[in-house]
Amino acid sequence: MTELSKSGAAVGEPTTGSAAPSAFLEVRDLKVHFPTDDGLVKSVDGLSFTLEKGRTLGIVGESGSGKSVTSLGILGLHTAGQYGRRKPQLSGEIWLNGTELLSAPADEVRKLRGREMAMIFQDPLSALHPYYSIGKQITEAYRVHHDVDKKVARKRAIEMLDRVGIPQPDKRVDSYPHEFSGGMRQRAMIAMALVNNPELLIADEPTTALDVTVQAQILDLIRDLQKEFGSAVIMITHDLGVVAEMADELLVMYGGRCVERGSAQEVFYEPQHPYTWGLLGSMPRIDREETERLVPVKGSPPSLINLPSGCAFNPRCPYADVPKDNITRTERPELTEVGSGHFSACHMSREERTRIWTEEIAPKL
Repeated sequence: MTELSKSGAAVGEPTTGSAAPSAFLEVRDLKVHFPTDDGLVKSVDGLSFTLEKGRTLGIVGESGSGKSVTSLGILGLHTAGQYGRRKPQLSGEIWLNGTELLSAPADEVRKLRGREMAMIFQDPLSALHPYYSIGKQITEAYRVHHDVDKKVARKRAIEMLDRVGIPQPDKRVDSYPHEFSGGMRQRAMIAMALVNNPELLIADEPTTALDVTVQAQILDLIRDLQKEFGSAVIMITHDLGVVAEMADELLVMYGGRCVERGSAQEVFYEPQHPYTWGLLGSMPRIDREETERLVPVKGSPPSLINLPSGCAFNPRCPYADVPKDNITRTERPELTEVGSGHFSACHMSREERTRIWTEEIAPKL
């Protein structure tokens, strides 16, 4: 990832204009809003980041923070048919290898999807079609982008199943999704996503509902395949343990916006936002004996229709009264640079945050 966009704006801040960026993937001020009978759901409300090939970006946050909506927006999968007659409202820019996706024709984005960018979905049992064999689904994904016959495509499917660790791939290629275990279905999804050697791979909760042994195997597989193909990877999860192992950079989302972004090292060891502190405090540790209970983030995620005024995190923040003049409840904090490539959206000063982290939070973790 880069610290500056080609326009010279700091990453994390909205950029203007439509100049093609130098980064492989650049998301500029992305907004994804859904009209409903109750109001406008602002699932993603001004998100910006960049990602280079060979690098991994971890996007973390609670359910409903906008992580998966962001990934579907990048892939161009927000359509009116999904949500009834009301079409989602998308704005901003998504640049992939010099192509702007939001303004591109649907047919052009469809040609890129699966070939240049692909996704490992959260639930492979629902993402895979139950009526078709695993091999047929992988060969279809391959033949859409390559003018080859069924025999060649089948050979490619067997090759990919073998590469992701499916035993007896020449036989299991004809199996159906319900005949695979959860871990094998996830491996089959990875094989399908990588069959065209995409340059961007989005993994949406790839280890959800898998036991810890299989989780480790899946993460190792994604890491090994990334090294082999040189892909850029976006890892979407609520599990900080996963991104601690995988990510080069972290983006923390809350209420549809980025509240902190930086290198994994900085975000884990020098976090600059109270919400990030809460996530770290609720993460179990196995490297030392626990003497106290985990401390969850109090309260519930905000409604994306009626976000709290000021800082969206202020109703749950134990430090909301630290800044003077009640500013946390009246003004929304902007994402500002607090270090080299490290950004945070908080009204507290850098000195206040550093003191609280050093004296109050870090000693308890």
